Amino acid sequence: MSDESPRLYLVTPKLAAAAPFDAALAAALGAGDVACVLVRFATRDAGEAKKIVRALAPLVQQAGAALLVDGDAQLAARAGADGAHATTPDALHDALDALKPDRIVGVGGLETRDDCMTVGEQDVDYLMFGGPDDPTTAHDVRERAMWWAEIFNVPCVAFAHTLDEAAELARTPAEFVALENAIWSDARGPAAAVAAAHAMLKQGASA
Repeated sequence: MSDESPRLYLVTPKLAAAAPFDAALAAALGAGDVACVLVRFATRDAGEAKKIVRALAPLVQQAGAALLVDGDAQLAARAGADGAHATTPDALHDALDALKPDRIVGVGGLETRDDCMTVGEQDVDYLMFGGPDDPTTAHDVRERAMWWAEIFNVPCVAFAHTLDEAAELARTPAEFVALENAIWSDARGPAAAVAAAHAMLKQGASA
């Protein structure tokens, strides 16, 4: 296995407002090598979602990471995000039309290998296996990441529900390992959780 460890991809809880989550996010970003932050929303109000992105984008971008919007390419373009993450065919089509070639388009929610191969032939920047609301098991995420990396050049993100799962996924060729609740609900705080995750990814990649 390569000594080059996967980078962290953070997924936010579903947010109704930027505060007080912005403080937790700033702490997390300062504690390790975070490549990307995917913002999810608890509100359906487009104006409120735009406020959230505009508040969080500078924190993320100043830390050298990319901020992606969950499912809404138009919001990503209007609010200054770096791209969007799509989990349905319609959302992917909209994102490719609205954001490429200048911004990032990622995709998840892929149920079969055929789905993965079809999407991988499009102009996407990564595929995500698993997710916070995805029933795919850790074992299946690992197997999918191993299969994908052996055949395709498009990067992949392997989602982990726990830090232990993240350590296991670091042993795959996945370029990114994503975490959500394991970071924000850690009793030690998000900074300590990110630092621990970063160390686990480095250790796992060199194992």
